[in-house]
Amino acid sequence: MNLSVTLGRMTLKNPVVLASGTCGYGREIAPYLDLNTLGAITVKGLSLFPWEGNPPPRLFEVRAGLLNSIGLENKGVERFLQEDLPFLEALDTRVFVNIWGKTVEEYVAVARKLDAIERIDALELNVSCPNVEKGGASFLLDPEALRELVGRVREATGKFLIVKLGPKLQDWEVTVRILEEEGAEALSVTNSFPAMVVDVERMDFVFAMKSAGLSGPAIKPLALKMVYDLVGMTELPIIGMGGIMTAEDALEFLLVGARAVGVGTANLVAPSSAVDILEGIKAYLLRKDMENIEDLIGRVR
Repeated sequence: MNLSVTLGRMTLKNPVVLASGTCGYGREIAPYLDLNTLGAITVKGLSLFPWEGNPPPRLFEVRAGLLNSIGLENKGVERFLQEDLPFLEALDTRVFVNIWGKTVEEYVAVARKLDAIERIDALELNVSCPNVEKGGASFLLDPEALRELVGRVREATGKFLIVKLGPKLQDWEVTVRILEEEGAEALSVTNSFPAMVVDVERMDFVFAMKSAGLSGPAIKPLALKMVYDLVGMTELPIIGMGGIMTAEDALEFLLVGARAVGVGTANLVAPSSAVDILEGIKAYLLRKDMENIEDLIGRVR
């Protein structure tokens, strides 16, 4: 059975990827599964300098989902290279690193530092961050800022370049054209959905930032539709994600054309979920008498 998939010039041994922000820097989830069995692991978002993130509470469970207000807390790229790279060096799987910044220059600086590290296979740009230099508007909602960001990062690195899209987009086709023109090589779709929860006893917002990001099963049908639509708009390979909890969920994304799947919130429920999902995909292919996963991808159009 051939489970390998291609994302442009990148090949994964199988389509199951750990999504950023849900598996730490790798070592945190390692006791619960063999990372080498997966297609890739995506390290949580790194910035140029350490970032404290949002005040607690940071997580809140709702029916069929999870709200998070982590605020991109991370140790910064230098500490990551000192503390976590040695662990990642020993892995036999693809390593993706999610990066972010408050300005274009910060993104570029992180990309340059990681470009020199052979063990890192790809960079994933979180373009949903606020652009501090232009009044705090999200890079994703400003086409020209997005063009500058992706183009400048592309100039700064020869690494495989993934752009992570969120659900808040004004014009999908314009965004996709910009990403294609500026050198993005794959898309990961989608990030969490803006959401809110109120504590009725305190008569106040649960989170200090008022809104938060919704992930988990509640967003899967929405994320699936986004992936389906994007597959029809672009030749860029797509890593589909959003509420994937089971092998059946993953198969839906593959069937509509995603070339890989990202497992996120499921890691927080059962840290071995990604391996279970991979085994479920294998069982499905066997049951359908398919020897190559390529025979599955994009069958439902």
